[in-house]
Amino acid sequence: MTVILIAEDEPQIAAFVRRGLEHAGYQTILAEDGGDALRIALTGDVDLVLLDVGLPTLDGFEVLREIRRQNGVLPVVMLTARTSTRDTVEGLDAGASDYVRKPFTFEELLARVRSRLRDTDRGTAVVLTHGDVTLDIRSRTAVVGEREVELSAREFALAREFLRHPGEVLSREQLLSRVWGLDFDPGSNVVDVYVRYLRAKFGHDRIATVRGVGYRWD
Repeated sequence: MTVILIAEDEPQIAAFVRRGLEHAGYQTILAEDGGDALRIALTGDVDLVLLDVGLPTLDGFEVLREIRRQNGVLPVVMLTARTSTRDTVEGLDAGASDYVRKPFTFEELLARVRSRLRDTDRGTAVVLTHGDVTLDIRSRTAVVGEREVELSAREFALAREFLRHPGEVLSREQLLSRVWGLDFDPGSNVVDVYVRYLRAKFGHDRIATVRGVGYRWD
């Protein structure tokens, strides 16, 4: 049975989420404190973490960074009452799989959980290779030829999306949704910025611009 860790220090929210998830057929574990959440998340017995930002002892961002340092594939969905775009970007750049703002409906949360678990089913223990570029999803390492390339969590996620679809044109809307978990914002250039980062690390000729559409990994 799929096990979900609910790291939430507000008892009413924790109970609400737990009831819904167990009714949907998941097993749950509760943690009210960041230190306990981190310890449980790293046992290897958890399939997904719902992680509140405002936890005592260690806040959600600290817990997330340590999880990502030791485990690159465990899905982590951040829960927060904060509305700042900066906080959202900080969480996603630290390696969050998704971001849900409070208050939320349980139906929305459940849809995010199912989506992230499907991503894990597709990506666990997979090594993606195209030409001389290799991504190890579990260890979160990237190699070009014999040279290891250091990538941030979001750079790695973007490279992974490209290598899962080599030769295909991926629109900015698709990349923003799949990699950042965000709805399309016509004023955002975050995809273009991160493509530029990847070109600098992998080589400019690997990612082609398809004008008016998006990008293609060649």
